[in-house]
Amino acid sequence: MPEREPVRIGIALFPDAEELDWAGPWEVLSYWARTHPEDGVEVFTVARTLDPVTCAKGLRVLPDHSWETAPPIDVLVYPGGFGTRRQLGDESIRSWIQGVASSGALMTSVCTGALVFADSGLLKGRPATTHWGSLDLLRSLDQSIEVRPDDRFVDDGEVITAAGVSAGIDMALHLVRRLHSVERAREVRRGIQYDPEPPI
Repeated sequence: MPEREPVRIGIALFPDAEELDWAGPWEVLSYWARTHPEDGVEVFTVARTLDPVTCAKGLRVLPDHSWETAPPIDVLVYPGGFGTRRQLGDESIRSWIQGVASSGALMTSVCTGALVFADSGLLKGRPATTHWGSLDLLRSLDQSIEVRPDDRFVDDGEVITAAGVSAGIDMALHLVRRLHSVERAREVRRGIQYDPEPPI
């Protein structure tokens, strides 16, 4: 069997990012990387600077890399949270997002991270989803987006968008399946004991 090319997965951090939006995918993808090092997966966090990032519920996180120091990114996971609202119209963020996309990275978002992708032009003419409370805002950013309110995640080739918060875990498991296999994704799901049956 030929050796797999390494896959570098960057998980974006920024002030007021929703914790579970990035920590859910982090749990899935880093579990995969740690339990199957032969798959050549590297998972790291990346932020504008190396300064501590305070997330939406107060969790403070130290990024692994800044935009400048990060290695080439093969997959970008962009979370949501109220911090995304301040990013809309920010040319430096648009430029960074567009640069990562133009390098050939698979661009994925969770929750209102889709708003940042839309603002950067990544969702033009594409199907996409986001948190249910921001579907109208997503439509307003680009009328060409085919908004899918009932999908947990939407895979449109180079761009994947996931709905709110916990949908990011589903999307991350889909990533394992897409990048490796259904069998590996099932192993990871069992490993993190993800079998949602909410009591309420």
